[in-house]
Amino acid sequence: MTGALLLVVAALALLALRQSVLAVVAVIVIAIHVVHGDGDPTVIALDAWDGLNKDVLLSIPLFLLASALMARGSMAKRLVRVMQAASGWLPGGLGLAAVASCALFAAVSGSATATLVAVGAVMYPALVAAGYSRRFAIGLLAAAGTLGIVIPPSIPLILYGVMTGTSISDLFLAGLFPGLALAGLLGGHTVIVNRRIARTAFDARELLAAIRDGAFSLLMPLVVLGGIYGGFFTATEAAAVAVAFALVVERFIHRGLDWRGVADVVIDTARTMGALFPILMLAFSLNLWFALEGVPGRLVEGLTPHLDTPLAFLVAANLFLLAVGCLIDIGSAILLLAPLLVPLAAHHGFDPVHFGIVMVVNLEIGYLTPPMGLNLIVAMAAFRESFREVALAVLPFIAILLAGLVLVSLVPALSLALVR
Repeated sequence: MTGALLLVVAALALLALRQSVLAVVAVIVIAIHVVHGDGDPTVIALDAWDGLNKDVLLSIPLFLLASALMARGSMAKRLVRVMQAASGWLPGGLGLAAVASCALFAAVSGSATATLVAVGAVMYPALVAAGYSRRFAIGLLAAAGTLGIVIPPSIPLILYGVMTGTSISDLFLAGLFPGLALAGLLGGHTVIVNRRIARTAFDARELLAAIRDGAFSLLMPLVVLGGIYGGFFTATEAAAVAVAFALVVERFIHRGLDWRGVADVVIDTARTMGALFPILMLAFSLNLWFALEGVPGRLVEGLTPHLDTPLAFLVAANLFLLAVGCLIDIGSAILLLAPLLVPLAAHHGFDPVHFGIVMVVNLEIGYLTPPMGLNLIVAMAAFRESFREVALAVLPFIAILLAGLVLVSLVPALSLALVR
């Protein structure tokens, strides 16, 4: 037990020192098999194959590919135009349009960075031109972009489900209301702060024209989520439908992409997955060793005397995950920690579906916290601002998301209303 804890601590320390996730996990897995196994490298390969031999993992590259096709083409821009026409006349209306656009794009992308880049490219100059402060616009878009990992389909929720054996469909259902609640908190803050900014008059003709122009963009989340929740297809099949839908619309209807552009998107997505899947393979091998050695059970026994109530565990888990989110990317955190924390949560009576949403919301905030905040880095490049300026811009929004985290943690019904 002590050796296992030392390995986990060593992994977190190395990741905090910005060592390669792949290299760190590889060293740990090899060390475990050499010390506790027979040193046969084929064991690692067999463990990795058993872990990757899951159909649901195909949904990750497919959802990434669908979101990239929409962002590189014109579907994202058309979606934003609809939101602008629908809410631009309200107090803080353009900011509300930004939040709504991020929420809708998240419903097909599953990615925080894809949401930030696709929506931010259109909304940032529009917000600044309308009189919103640059700092507010940066903070709002960086924070609203993180909705892409809570609102289904969410790639982190897929990873959590695979690593813990939790139903992906249940996790998608559970993420809907918390994601909308977080979007509502961000929207409410936007209205309060920007209620005095001049707004445009409502234009029914522009709204109808935007809806006609963006009909396929609006239809996309309905097809994907409606198919999953209606039981017409699985998460993996939904991802394939999303790719086919985006490809047909962008290539043959909107003509926003030629075949060379499609090929570039496919290559970029393949590069992303080439970095993720080796980590997944090794993480599965590590997870299997944890299970065979009974590490989760021993962890429960060791920590129960110190976290003797569900509330004490919940507070400790939230603080720990917030700290982890500052240092480690969300994928690595879920792959390494979910198999260890879920048994502890179950021991204290927490539903694994609810705890999965709590875990993802915690790590969502990590997208906005230095030094590893991915949305901070992406926002620097997208909006051409310094790291300091972006970090200051997101501070009020971190406070809002923390309030949302408290709500999601203490009100399980928000996550489980559609599941049970």
